[in-house]
Amino acid sequence: MEINKLKELNSLRTAPKLSDSEVKKLLEELETNIFNADWITIGIMAPCDTKAIESLKSILKKYSSIKFCNLDSLHAEGSVFLKGNQKTGNVFVRSENGLGEGILITCQFDEDAKGSNTYGPFPLDFFN
Repeated sequence: MEINKLKELNSLRTAPKLSDSEVKKLLEELETNIFNADWITIGIMAPCDTKAIESLKSILKKYSSIKFCNLDSLHAEGSVFLKGNQKTGNVFVRSENGLGEGILITCQFDEDAKGSNTYGPFPLDFFN
């Protein structure tokens, strides 16, 4: 099954393997949403903390306007959920079993009326 639109990821529990053409299409649509948002939150479900941090760093490398503090102090055992908030710069990681694997991006707005939208899950290497 080919994935052509962000909404096609919504029902997935874990990130699918994507072809280069799928990544290109999804990234183009996602970036439009990211650039139109006031700020984003990032959720990363990963098999270990190092994979989650590696994925977060790939996002930071791609988007220099997104900054987080205290990445070196992050640590959790086993499967993890990492959450970063661009507005506050805070990032946390906790152990959590039973999750899928992938990156979730939520586009947030300062006006509550606009509502937020979550996209993903994207593969952990989506932003490389």
